[in-house]
Amino acid sequence: MHMHPNLDRDQITPQQALDILIEGNGRFINNVRRQHNMLQIRDELKDKQHPFASVLGCSDSRTTVELIFDQNLGDIFSVRLAGNIASRKAIGSLEFSTEYLGSKIIIVMGHTNCGAVKAACDDYHGGNIGEIIHLINPAVAAEKSVNDKDKRNSNNSEFVEKVCFLNVQHQIQRLLRYSQIIKKQVKEKRVGLIGAVYDLATGEVIFDKESPYL
Repeated sequence: MHMHPNLDRDQITPQQALDILIEGNGRFINNVRRQHNMLQIRDELKDKQHPFASVLGCSDSRTTVELIFDQNLGDIFSVRLAGNIASRKAIGSLEFSTEYLGSKIIIVMGHTNCGAVKAACDDYHGGNIGEIIHLINPAVAAEKSVNDKDKRNSNNSEFVEKVCFLNVQHQIQRLLRYSQIIKKQVKEKRVGLIGAVYDLATGEVIFDKESPYL
């Protein structure tokens, strides 16, 4: 967003916010480096924040959203949980970002080769991981194209990637189901909501351009 200093964060549309993220991801893919005056940015942000976008992403160490979208401190409100799950606390955090901080768009972003999705495909329930798997399981059940039980597991990369996409869609529906705040903002077109999958191999974020919530 600091690449667009003349844009008023209060006035930009959800589509403009998305375009800025797509533009930034393009720079990341092409390894275009920006110069950051971190001292200046830290000083500007010391008393307040005004992120223009929020991302519900995975905790995976390879999916740092500020790097992927080539944004600066204060640009993205990042909520990261294994499997990019819309738990109640994650939903509350996103409500805070839109209602109080003015974020214009929410991205629910999964990624290829996701360990949490793989664990769900294998129906793993050890420790507290089961709480995460429970929220991904509906996506596993929704994947109907693979009928052979021996192929419905993490060894089948095609199955895993299909579940990953369905999981993104499922978490979006959880957001709308359990947050009247976000549902109202999206309905009134004040906040956009879109799913995406980050490709670990290419660096590209593939957005669901058919999203009805923009």
